Amino acid sequence: MADIGTLVLLTLAATLRVATPLILCAMGGLFSERSGIIDVGLEGKMLVAAFFAAAVSAVSGSAWAGVAAAIVAAEMLALLHGFACITHRGNQVVSGVAINILAAGLTVVLGAAWFARGGQTPALEAAGQRLLPIFFPGAGDNILVYAALTSVPLTWWIVARTRFGLRLRAVGEMPLAVEAAGISVTWLRYRAVLLCGLFSGLAGAYLAIAQNAGFSRDMTAGQGFIALAAVIFGKWRPFPAFGACLMFGLLDAVAIRLQGVRLPGIGEVPVQLIQALPYLLTIFLLAGFIGRAIAPKAIGVPYQKEH
Repeated sequence: MADIGTLVLLTLAATLRVATPLILCAMGGLFSERSGIIDVGLEGKMLVAAFFAAAVSAVSGSAWAGVAAAIVAAEMLALLHGFACITHRGNQVVSGVAINILAAGLTVVLGAAWFARGGQTPALEAAGQRLLPIFFPGAGDNILVYAALTSVPLTWWIVARTRFGLRLRAVGEMPLAVEAAGISVTWLRYRAVLLCGLFSGLAGAYLAIAQNAGFSRDMTAGQGFIALAAVIFGKWRPFPAFGACLMFGLLDAVAIRLQGVRLPGIGEVPVQLIQALPYLLTIFLLAGFIGRAIAPKAIGVPYQKEH
């Protein structure tokens, strides 16, 4: 029984660690989507943030400099997405896909040019180059794990209880009414995508300098898309989206634990099948198994101010 209890606790701890970038990315995506801007580019922003976090941390020797660089890099891509979709009213899905392609290529090219390691950064081994666990009474984990947990009630409070949140929800539903009230739809949506960039930057920094010790090619491995699926699964609400992230994290943690384990009556489960579980679940959920998810009415619709 003690062994089972230990295994459960270890699995839950691994779930939280694996789910941290998903939670941060999902909270960021929620801000963007509630404002009416589809953000398929969560993956690209997180990937670029991870690269710059590891690169700056390796060069400067400071993990916090890496975190700052990750946020700045993600915000640049967020501004690019806003410029394409808000200012120029471009197709939001196409813009997001373009950001993902740009990020996948840019990180490899810069990594090869700067470090000559085939797109990877040097391993972060020196003191201060990584964010190490901090300890509170009865718990011990990385500071960004606690930041992710804090971001959920904070996002709920901002969206549901503040003036900015009310306007954010309104601009995602009826931007014409918001503009008629004398509030700038453009400025509101830019603030939403910038908040998305902030959370994506933190998620990327966690991947590169907290969960891992450096950047490797395509290290996000679709986690941005899973975070977006969690937002949809949570029906654009913070706490249900958080639950979805934990569910995906649990699947990932179980997949790690089951690798090489022989199950009674089944034998050893193929590693590829175990690793595919989170992605298979994403497909099932988005195929309509969660019931009807009603998106904000103005999502994906470019807004043009009436003169």
